[in-house]
Amino acid sequence: MLNPLLIVLTTVLVLVVMHVVDDALQLIRERTGQPMAHDMRWSRRIVRAILIVVVAQLVMPRSWFEPTPPQAALFGPDSLWLGADTTRLIHLDRDQRELVRYGRELVVNTSRYIGPHGTVMQNTNALNCQSCHLDAGTKPWGNNYGAVWSTYPKFRARSGATETVAKRVNDCVERSLNGTALDSTGREMRAILAYLEWLGSGIARGQRPKGSGIAELPFMDRPADPERGRSVFEAKCVSCHGADGQGLLQDDGLTYQYPPLWGPLSYNSGAGLYRLSRFAGYVKNNMPQGVTHEAPQLSDEEAWDVAAYVNAQTHPGADLSNDWPDIRLKPVDHPFGPFTDTFPETQHKFGPFGPIAAQYKKP
Repeated sequence: MLNPLLIVLTTVLVLVVMHVVDDALQLIRERTGQPMAHDMRWSRRIVRAILIVVVAQLVMPRSWFEPTPPQAALFGPDSLWLGADTTRLIHLDRDQRELVRYGRELVVNTSRYIGPHGTVMQNTNALNCQSCHLDAGTKPWGNNYGAVWSTYPKFRARSGATETVAKRVNDCVERSLNGTALDSTGREMRAILAYLEWLGSGIARGQRPKGSGIAELPFMDRPADPERGRSVFEAKCVSCHGADGQGLLQDDGLTYQYPPLWGPLSYNSGAGLYRLSRFAGYVKNNMPQGVTHEAPQLSDEEAWDVAAYVNAQTHPGADLSNDWPDIRLKPVDHPFGPFTDTFPETQHKFGPFGPIAAQYKKP
């Protein structure tokens, strides 16, 4: 394929030659008294048109001359959902593209915009959405958003109602970020929804791509042990989250590089990670920093124990009075009563969960 720049130079040269030849022929005819013949005016116009087209192709965005690629989900060789290719954003209209980009920025740096010292509002704790939803919600088994847009609206037993994506987002804002619900029509909510919708493009309704959410670990035959978890925390976690579990604040003073795991700036007792199975599955495939599901550092037991240690520390409280209107549908590791079984609240918090699950399975 010819280099476009070479085509431009060649076309310019041809145009110059045509002008010179045309002028020379006209001069010869004038001096010899020959009648004026047709000049090369139209030929030059055609060459100029070709030159304009080639130059346009050089200066205009390549996307103008290529078909719009499908906004499709990306999967690896093993069918693992890989998030989204951000280069596809250029094919959205400008307003939508900017909204999606703002939504992603809100997920990554939530506290900068709506945290305790947020530039837009002061509404949440020190965490970012990305603190729990790794790599802007795209990491396999990193509590990602792969199945959000394809499965909502859906019925959730926790609220006893059918929830929209906006309701689910505000659940996280109120629980994991320990804040107050965002205006469902405001720019921040619209941006987050635009980002989630874009991430879910190409995923069929009802489909849950492999790697979505958090992996489930097998139950242990014993309770998870906070004291054993303390040893795991000291060996694997303090380098990022600190011995006091309060994380590492970035130089901007607005966001945390590593989030607080307990205390007033962490998630409250209504958050998903306050359930031990969610926390254990999360840390197993993602912690310490840099770990993946393909090469974990923690054993299953270590994951359960460190989850118990972190959740045994002080967390902000939450009003859960409206949760689980049908208490028969509570998960086995929901740590607050009342329950339909006879197992104590402590066992619902730390386990062993197998006996509880077995009783729930009985007809």
